[in-house]
Amino acid sequence: MSAWRSTASRLRDAQRGLGSASGAARRAALAALSELLEAREEEILAANAADLAQAERDALTGPLLDRLALSAEKLATLRAGVLQLAKGKDPIGQPLLKTELSPGLVLEQVKSPLGVLLVIFESRPDAVIQIGALALKSGNGVLLKGGREAAQSNAVLVRCLQDALQAAGLDPAAVAGVEGRADVAELLELDDLIDLVIPRGSGQLVRAIQQGTRIPVLGHAEGVCHLYLDADADPAKATHLALDGKTGYPAACNATETLLVHPAFLPQLPRLARALTEAGVRLRADARAHAELSAAAPAVESVLAVESDWGHEWGDLELAVAVVDDLGAAIDWIHRHGSGHTDAIVSEDPAACEEFLRRVDSASVFANASTRFADGFRYGLGAEVGISTGRIHARGPVGVEGLLTTRWLLRGQGQAASDFGPGKQSYTHRALPTDPTHG
Repeated sequence: MSAWRSTASRLRDAQRGLGSASGAARRAALAALSELLEAREEEILAANAADLAQAERDALTGPLLDRLALSAEKLATLRAGVLQLAKGKDPIGQPLLKTELSPGLVLEQVKSPLGVLLVIFESRPDAVIQIGALALKSGNGVLLKGGREAAQSNAVLVRCLQDALQAAGLDPAAVAGVEGRADVAELLELDDLIDLVIPRGSGQLVRAIQQGTRIPVLGHAEGVCHLYLDADADPAKATHLALDGKTGYPAACNATETLLVHPAFLPQLPRLARALTEAGVRLRADARAHAELSAAAPAVESVLAVESDWGHEWGDLELAVAVVDDLGAAIDWIHRHGSGHTDAIVSEDPAACEEFLRRVDSASVFANASTRFADGFRYGLGAEVGISTGRIHARGPVGVEGLLTTRWLLRGQGQAASDFGPGKQSYTHRALPTDPTHG
């Protein structure tokens, strides 16, 4: 048996123990994790500093370097997310349906862990805790493969997860770290032991994983998010949301990548663009927008966009700008060039907002709110294991609920299927109330 097959098999056994443990035990593990993150803050930040120093020697720059850095503030946010998960109701075993098939024969559908997850992510060591905490809460085992640039940070954080399980009397083998690409290739062959692969990172990474395994894959290829400024958009609100969406965290998958502008809003565009330029954003505008912005130079800097700028995930302080004729054209543009991640409208017209919310076919659709809200912590999920733009199972930020499936439990008194039929017992199929006190 190969080393990774042995590890995955051991992890499967540990996951079954975690998934069948009491909700109190899993909550205790999460509470212990929050305490460990605080107690080991100095060790975690020292490991991260070593990773950052190596990254500088390797000339790592841009979004990848931004995602690598940890801070006391980031760790505090992680602890808050872990505690938010700990305080929530236990989802495992929560009844969804309860049906009397016949007197004394009761069927129940309950929530259940998916099983063993392989999560692959680039650069961000905070993802170790976000993903690990969600796995603990949902009773799933998890193999965590972070980027090699965060190797030391990842190792310390994986140990925190394992020690938290140990402190709660649970098997620490339910969490394991993965280091090399060769290890991932071996794990992707273990479709009998791993139930779901979740790649977090570039579109190239997601597509490579999808093509290299028989295991189901949950993820999103790109985060091409649009902000549409409608005819009735409030200029101050539009500026505030455009700045937040583009400059809040340009490397994030929920950052705004394209600004769509109604012709009626064009006279207001130079003022908004000036604010973006002052924030360091480089604009790539279509002919109509570029003509309007050129009149505001040098306060506004823009270049003429090319076709490849549409549908591009910049991950940096770059923003595409295009003029669309109306709301319908904006929706068509989003469906043609978007990635189904997150798209938003700015408008004071309630009817336009509702039409946008109804018709845009994306995982998250917003009215008068920044695309940056597409996040598990901000949604109140505690954290997210990733964002899914697929249509099977979970969609959007994937929290605890997205890591659960269902099982059927049947409680009888010795009945056999042959006891039912013409001249025998009959099915009642009577709906029964579920237990509202679960968890």
